[in-house]
Amino acid sequence: MVSNDNPVRVIDVFVDSLDCKSMRFRYSIPKVVGRKPYNPADMLKLYIYGYFNAIRSSRKLETECKRNIELMWLLNELKPDYRSIADFRKDNITALKQVYNHFSMFL
Repeated sequence: MVSNDNPVRVIDVFVDSLDCKSMRFRYSIPKVVGRKPYNPADMLKLYIYGYFNAIRSSRKLETECKRNIELMWLLNELKPDYRSIADFRKDNITALKQVYNHFSMFL
């Protein structure tokens, strides 16, 4: 349902080419015990998608994950809640700035 020339495919390829561990994203190395966190790459895909579609609110991003076919494809049908989305931004603000610079150069 997502065409071959859809921009979400570019986001997918770009994020998959990054090394989240070397960029020091929190939870890029999951803990041994406890509940597994969302993969930082998936959350990063969500944020880049939101950036390009002018969706800044974590609550709006949560809603889009449940109704937007492009995001369902991009995130493999993950549906993080707004708190997880907001915490990802708060915990990884420095790494996110680096990624946005890399993404601008990539384009």
